[in-house]
Amino acid sequence: MQNSSNASTRRETAASSPPAAGNGSLKSKLFLVFVIVFIAANLRTASIAVGPVIESIQANLSLSGSAVGLLLTLPILCYGAFAPLAPKMLRYTSAEHLILVGCIIFAFGLVLRSLFGTFGLYSGTLIAGAGTSVVMVVLPAIIKKNFPDKAGMMMGFYSTALCLGATIAAAFTVPLENVPGSDWRWALGFWTLPLIVSIFMWVPYTKGQKPNTSRARSASPRLRKCWLAWQVSLFMGIQSSIAYCVFGWLPVMLIERGMTALAAGFILSITLGVQLITSLTAPWIATRGKDQRATIAVMLSMAVFGLMTTIYGSMSLMWLWATVLGLGLGGMFSIALSLLVLRAPTPQLAASLSGMAQGVGYIVAAIGPVIVGLLHELTGGWDAVAVFYLILVSGSCFFGMGAGRAKYVSSPDSDS
Repeated sequence: MQNSSNASTRRETAASSPPAAGNGSLKSKLFLVFVIVFIAANLRTASIAVGPVIESIQANLSLSGSAVGLLLTLPILCYGAFAPLAPKMLRYTSAEHLILVGCIIFAFGLVLRSLFGTFGLYSGTLIAGAGTSVVMVVLPAIIKKNFPDKAGMMMGFYSTALCLGATIAAAFTVPLENVPGSDWRWALGFWTLPLIVSIFMWVPYTKGQKPNTSRARSASPRLRKCWLAWQVSLFMGIQSSIAYCVFGWLPVMLIERGMTALAAGFILSITLGVQLITSLTAPWIATRGKDQRATIAVMLSMAVFGLMTTIYGSMSLMWLWATVLGLGLGGMFSIALSLLVLRAPTPQLAASLSGMAQGVGYIVAAIGPVIVGLLHELTGGWDAVAVFYLILVSGSCFFGMGAGRAKYVSSPDSDS
């Protein structure tokens, strides 16, 4: 798929990279896959777990509506603010050590969030978001380093783990709150436990890993001048914006169309659940051809069909529309993550591209739900929102077709 010079670059990088734990037997490789997936499954629990118990938090701490909105948006803003810093940290430490530090910061934030009232809630959310963003940026570099020929498949596992962890957190946080003697603090604090387990599992992979300062510095290109890097970043951001709009506003729209709150929640759960199918299969399908553009087009088509039918389609078939929508969203998200390693020839470039794409992407993603809310408030209906969705899908298509080309961000023709 790539030219010979790119292949040479990969061989030279592999030769100069220190061996990571788990680079030996098949058993150790499989365990490394398990550990990466386990860590990834923890990365969304901090933000997703808050939603189901937000009424309890608001009542207990006497939070205003705007304060609640800030709490729900803060993790996304943290991802955008801290993601660009992670590649710069690789100048001073290895990717393996940086993941360990990020997980520890993440765990500290979760503990702080549950123990110290309003101050702890917001400061802990901020700290947890910082730690999460570091791990989310660096894990693709680890995948590129250890699985260079299976990067697309591994990113499929990674994105599936993100979705699965979010689904588990959404399903079990309220039951944890309802355990006798428990409350929202214990329910949120519970998610620290699997994170601590992942920290102990990751420690062995930090042994013998040392930063290569010269290589790390040379691997930090001026990606902001690279059009291909911007295409990847904006595709990541716009497709994420669509997803956050759906997750935040789909139940509201369904209720206004006459559905009960319970049924609207069930429809949303269908949308979330079926994402697991395409989040795992779409990257595999996308890497079977010469590039990823065809798969991106298919997933975008499913998403736009699902968006329009959930707004205007028959209510009796809403489960079908939600299924198509979820399949499209899950596929777009997993391909967007896969592009972080498919468009980068080296682990260092994968970390730099990941930092840029997630930094830009999550800031763009945070804006979408706000615009949907404003449009709905101003118009009193969903027609303007439907037009906004079509604009977002058009933007995703435009940037996705560029990002899906079989090129590297460091190749001479990346900007063509």
